[in-house]
Amino acid sequence: MILTDLSVRLIMEGLMKSNEIRQSFLNYFKSRGHEVVPSSSLVPGNDPTLLFTNAGMVQFKDLFLGSEVRSYQRAVSSQRCVRAGGKHNDLENVGYTARHHTFFEMLGNFSFGDYFKEDAISYAWEFLTEVLRLPKDKLWVTVYRDDDEAAAIWTDQIGVPVDRVVRLGESSNFWQMGDTGPCGPCSEIFYDHGPEVAGGPPGSPDEDGDRYIEIWNLVFMQFDRQTSGELVPLPKPSVDTGMGLERLAAVLQHVHSNYEIDLFQNLLNAAATITGVSDTANTSLRVIADHIRSCAFLVLDGVTPSNEGRGYVLRRIIRRAVRHGYQLGVTDLFFYRLVDALVKEMGDAYADLKKDQSRVEKVLKEEEQQFARTLENGMQILEQAIKQLNGHVLSGDTVFRLYDTYGFPVDLTADVAREHHLTLDMDGFERAMNVQREQARAASQFNAVEKLAIDVADGTEFVGYDTLNKDATVLAIYQQGQSVKDLIGNSEAVVLLDISPFYGESGGQAGDCGVLKVMRGGKLTALFEVVDTQKQGEHVLHKGVLRQGRLSVGENLTASVEEKNRRATMLNHSATHLLHAALREVLGEHVTQKGSLVTADRLRFDFSHNTPVTADEVKRIEALVNREIMRNVAVRKEVMSMDEAMNQGAMALFGEKYGDRVRVVSMGEFSTELCGGTHVERTGDIGLFKLVAETGIAAGVRRVEAVTGAGALAYVEREEAVLRQICESLKTGADSVAERVKQLVGHARSLEKELGQMKGKLASAAGSDIASRAIEVNGIKVLAEQVEGFDNKALRETVDKLKNKLGSAVVVLGSAEGGKVALVVGVTQDLTDRIKAGDVVNQIAAMVGGKGGGRPDMAMAGGTDVESLPGALAAVSEIVTKIT
Repeated sequence: MILTDLSVRLIMEGLMKSNEIRQSFLNYFKSRGHEVVPSSSLVPGNDPTLLFTNAGMVQFKDLFLGSEVRSYQRAVSSQRCVRAGGKHNDLENVGYTARHHTFFEMLGNFSFGDYFKEDAISYAWEFLTEVLRLPKDKLWVTVYRDDDEAAAIWTDQIGVPVDRVVRLGESSNFWQMGDTGPCGPCSEIFYDHGPEVAGGPPGSPDEDGDRYIEIWNLVFMQFDRQTSGELVPLPKPSVDTGMGLERLAAVLQHVHSNYEIDLFQNLLNAAATITGVSDTANTSLRVIADHIRSCAFLVLDGVTPSNEGRGYVLRRIIRRAVRHGYQLGVTDLFFYRLVDALVKEMGDAYADLKKDQSRVEKVLKEEEQQFARTLENGMQILEQAIKQLNGHVLSGDTVFRLYDTYGFPVDLTADVAREHHLTLDMDGFERAMNVQREQARAASQFNAVEKLAIDVADGTEFVGYDTLNKDATVLAIYQQGQSVKDLIGNSEAVVLLDISPFYGESGGQAGDCGVLKVMRGGKLTALFEVVDTQKQGEHVLHKGVLRQGRLSVGENLTASVEEKNRRATMLNHSATHLLHAALREVLGEHVTQKGSLVTADRLRFDFSHNTPVTADEVKRIEALVNREIMRNVAVRKEVMSMDEAMNQGAMALFGEKYGDRVRVVSMGEFSTELCGGTHVERTGDIGLFKLVAETGIAAGVRRVEAVTGAGALAYVEREEAVLRQICESLKTGADSVAERVKQLVGHARSLEKELGQMKGKLASAAGSDIASRAIEVNGIKVLAEQVEGFDNKALRETVDKLKNKLGSAVVVLGSAEGGKVALVVGVTQDLTDRIKAGDVVNQIAAMVGGKGGGRPDMAMAGGTDVESLPGALAAVSEIVTKIT
């Protein structure tokens, strides 16, 4: 084993490594009755309003709110956190300061109505001074200005001198979850780095210096803030603490910057080796070392690079790291190679990182490859703009052009500008963006459907799990968004009932269709056809048309769901759950649902995955689903607490908000998910499952479509019919059809090759014939001709031969085939500084209803106005004259 200088120093001085500190913290609190809870995902499962998990308490939020109960009242964790988007965003500071990171680990101990201030303070002091052996005289404490109880504990029981206990105001030492709800005072612990470092103690005018560093924050959830502002004591006060592992390691390893601790030094050394940079204090290397942690763990937790939401933040971080590599002179792919060093550093603490290393590397490598071209082009343009700049502000137009035309992110432009001590004209950028938005809005045909202004207090009781027919009462009727008392004629409307068997569209499952019938004296007096069912809050909206009679508010009727449609939808919905489990088993546990649509006809399922699903993987996925169908296990639907559901291994969808009680749908041991939809009784009811399509719909998101039951049988029958037709046409059997098609394709390609060679010979001959028709314009040879029977390849080859033959010239050839115009413009290399082929081709293309582009020496265009081609070619001489 090769030891770095830092490793040797840590060993010689007996200093704790980061991994040892993490484990020591967990062990200490475990010995004091705390449940060791693994780090939750960086994508919060219980708070759709939060972009990323940014503190240790996030996974315990519902316990603090009292909406969830678990088997323990004390917990300890080392939580991976990201602060790189939304309200909590440290991205721009990373690499430039000693303690800002996009990713960090939060050590925390928690009490849910168990111990409170005295024990929390005692535990913190004991761990810091007796376990970690920090000097007591180096520690300072802050408390909330009115928290006499905490101050007395620190001074009277713990023995901290009064002059090292600082009382601070609400902005720094009072925590609250929101404008209302749980809140309480904080007590922070600071470490004094000594007089050789500039800065004053907390609360002093010089507190922003680096001498006194906060290492631990103890939050005492003591009150419930009312809308009036009144603080009502909580019946069960709780404790939430947080201590940054990186900051604590810096203190224990006697260094001032987090980047000097063992964890970062090992990553920096790996980055230095890969990039060829020897100075590990280099700012760009620090950015890269920080960003590999957040990027790798975000990918691990199912986030994939994209242009929106969490995926966009990940993309920004990756691209920022790659840009800093470019600044160091790295032109090859490098960022993904650091995953291996990260696994060696953190893989023991986070086993899933080690297990999923190859997938993480693959995702990062693909994004790095995709950005490489954008980066080179954007940097060249940006560097040129900076060179030509007069002043210290980069224009909004330049920033927008980089963003809109070249895909260069604004935050990267700002990063580069910062290094050159420049600022961005963001007002100008926003003006340019607004112009683009207005143009897009004007071109859009989308019209949002407004929600109904429902004036009915009572919601609709859904009984559709148990029955498809139910007597009900009409609560309200809406026509064109307006509430009405009666409905007559062949009228479209929305009907609200007090109770309904109709399933309103949600969770990806389409709404039911059916009828509402009013019977009097054994006769049908009103018939309302339900064509769709939606949900709005607690109300079920029955959308449809009154086909017969009159329907009034207060009317009693029978609501009947169309059974065939519901049954087919149920088959597809249950198959979706099996599909989800099969995708995770075949492709990996990184697969998470990104969207779904379940109708009577088919199912559609979107999921996180970075590469197309191969034919072999499709086969394995189908086999797994059909295996579970043939097992014919019972489909269990149970309502339980969220904690019970999680203990059973139920999958929850990230971004969804669940209540205290959840519905769990289980299919044997293969699939367990939270779901409110309708399902079959046994998996065998599905009959047959067949995947019919697979495609990519966004970066890192794939889509599969499938059919089940009668739909799957019909699909197989159609496929067999097509196969029979092919066999008849080829006069061969099904066993030989693949080989026969292969032979025909090979023969066709051979003929195409021969045809291409013949066209090339014809083009060569034609080129020799028309070269003599070149004319001279301003000392430049210009040849513009219409040729027939040439495809695009032949046009390009002929232009190249004419350029060689003429030596110094502008050559334009046009062809009209199949009602379309093809144009190729060639400019010899000696003229490209004066004449660009792209400029010429675009002017000609405009005359034939088209557009084009290309290199300075060769450009192509297409058009639709065949009749204008001769005139356009005749104008070439004039175009060259104007350009020169």
